[in-house]
Amino acid sequence: MSTVGVIGAGKVGTAIARLALAAGDDVLIAGSPNAQFLEQILAMTAPGARVASLDELADAAELTVLAVPFGKIDSVDLERFTGAVVVDAANYWEPVDGTPAILAGAGALSTSEVVQARHPGVRLVKSLNHLGYHDMDTDAAPAGSAGRRALAVAADDEEASDIVASFLDRIGFDPVHVGALADGAILQPGEALFGRFVQRAELLAVAAGRGELAA
Repeated sequence: MSTVGVIGAGKVGTAIARLALAAGDDVLIAGSPNAQFLEQILAMTAPGARVASLDELADAAELTVLAVPFGKIDSVDLERFTGAVVVDAANYWEPVDGTPAILAGAGALSTSEVVQARHPGVRLVKSLNHLGYHDMDTDAAPAGSAGRRALAVAADDEEASDIVASFLDRIGFDPVHVGALADGAILQPGEALFGRFVQRAELLAVAAGRGELAA
């Protein structure tokens, strides 16, 4: 059993928590400091997960999933996670997020590169952002299952990438390393892989620029 931290108690965060709980992990969730009745919410959406502070997550979790709206990332004290493995599962949605200050001067950088540049000590890994929370509930399958859904992993830290890949496999997905954190741009909204059900060979081909997804 591992201890998994989740920052964000919305639909994505609680879906990830359910998967980790089903895999036998201990799950700690930190929600908004303004959220009321978080324990009751988790009792309904992710029974077995425990409410925790960011400090508790940083101290106890082998990996932590950042599952908050991109526009709220600057409100999370990620400096507390210096040296820790953090999965960036956030997506930038302009109608929801507007133009957050974190994007000022970002240029062509991917959103994860922007977060990494702001918090260079965090071992950031891009993953879990290119499928919907409803797909997390329905598409997870045991290792070796025919037609298992593949999920990409992009990171500059090879060991962190391997830790996240092991977690993805444990919760029901086929992990595929696609390269450095910058390569995680292919997972963002509007890109070919976003929201698409793919298996390992197809994901690898698209990531390498050798394949196109069927309509």
